[in-house]
Amino acid sequence: MTTTHHLRVHRSDEHLSREGQLAWRIAEIAADPVEVDQDVVDMIINRVIDNAAVAAASLTRAPVSAARQQALDHAVSISGKGATVFGCSVERRTSPEWAAWANGVAVRELDYHDTFLAAEYSHPGDNIPPIVAVAQHVGADGRALVRGIATGYEIQIDLVRAISLHKHKIDHVAHLGPSAAAGIGTLLDLPVETIYQAVGQALHTTTATRQSRKGEISTWKAHAPAFAGKMAVEAVDRAMRGETSPSPIYEGEDGVIAWLLDGPDASYEVPLPATGESKRGILDSYTKEHSAEYQAQAWIDLARKLHNERPDAFAPENIESIVLHTSHHTHYVIGSGANDPQKYDPHASRETLDHSIPFIFTVALQDGTWHHVDSYAPERATREDTVALWHKVTTAEDAEWTRRYHSEDPNEKAFGGRVVIRFTDGTELVDEIAVADAHPLGARPFAREDYVRKFRILAEPVLLPEEIERFLDLAQRLPDLTAEEVGRLTIVAKPGVLATAPAPKGLF
Repeated sequence: MTTTHHLRVHRSDEHLSREGQLAWRIAEIAADPVEVDQDVVDMIINRVIDNAAVAAASLTRAPVSAARQQALDHAVSISGKGATVFGCSVERRTSPEWAAWANGVAVRELDYHDTFLAAEYSHPGDNIPPIVAVAQHVGADGRALVRGIATGYEIQIDLVRAISLHKHKIDHVAHLGPSAAAGIGTLLDLPVETIYQAVGQALHTTTATRQSRKGEISTWKAHAPAFAGKMAVEAVDRAMRGETSPSPIYEGEDGVIAWLLDGPDASYEVPLPATGESKRGILDSYTKEHSAEYQAQAWIDLARKLHNERPDAFAPENIESIVLHTSHHTHYVIGSGANDPQKYDPHASRETLDHSIPFIFTVALQDGTWHHVDSYAPERATREDTVALWHKVTTAEDAEWTRRYHSEDPNEKAFGGRVVIRFTDGTELVDEIAVADAHPLGARPFAREDYVRKFRILAEPVLLPEEIERFLDLAQRLPDLTAEEVGRLTIVAKPGVLATAPAPKGLF
């Protein structure tokens, strides 16, 4: 039965035992030897495939290439086998923290993998690269890897349910450092004390502001979760050497809650699995059919539907205004409520455009589809009729959609809204959508065949057919893989593909 951990700030002169700290409770959950349920195993396999799909599609993009070059400029660690880097041969390895970095950027670059939204936002699939990297380095088998990933998802999703970071402009990867450290702790079967220290350091070093997702969004957006994963690996290494970390990291009077979040009088109720209870958090997360911010997924589906129903209706000269009535988050983070002029700039970066719902809805409405490359191409964003229609699209917060966004009832929780399109002839078109088509409650929920199809589509341009089949075979046998097979759980690019990517030089 799920338990609730009461979390609050403690003065230094108050006694708070380790056993009463959230970091210790996280460590206890990570050290719990409970087995992973079969439906959770199946979903972990789906997400391993999903991560590899979006990583394949990003292999030649500049941020991914830069991170890969940084990783490859570091030698394999002395005491282990090292870890593979997406795109490179199985034999070409690097130190696990740098593999976590390179692979984390590849997974995150296109904003195209899984999501969980509650009090905070998250991409829990970001846990997979650092956990796999460590598994390869130490020679862990598939069963250990599955257990580690289940923990990473569980801890991140539990933190996201309870603790809002964005409200205080702290980036969401502050929940990822602790969850990845916990997942690595499970993978390695570490004692509670060691995991506790690793969780403390991982949180301490991964708190940063949300400027990475504001205004002109930079290429750091993809690197932020990779950095958290890299820090988690380093935190575990340090803790295994007997070193300690700031404590109590959450509850201290100069800790994260008191100064970065809700302040010294704050309290939270964090839902956590009880001892011996299965870790099932991953089943509450959902992946993306489209390469865009998750709150855009349902809107793309609605725009596609409207286009298919009235393909000739949405020329800019026919439209007076388009208003998307939606949740607080969608309005203020990716909508016009952000007051970011960059969200209406046809020359903005891709990272900015995938956080602009006015842009995304416009292109999807005009094209009736969404493509991870073509929809963001400069020639697409600067098209005259697109810019004209784009500037007629605004968002508005709707209290009911905000309530549904924050609902704890999975059957009511929603990430869409209602669109009101007013035509120049005075007529209106009104429609709405609650969840994306690919959502578990959507029109076409993603199943194994959808994950596999997504992988094939995104991997085909950059992987040989036999490499696609090799990876899918390994991934779908994940819990039964030997240590040697886990060591080959990567994707190897076609000859010459990586040579087309930028190869920037730096310090290393």
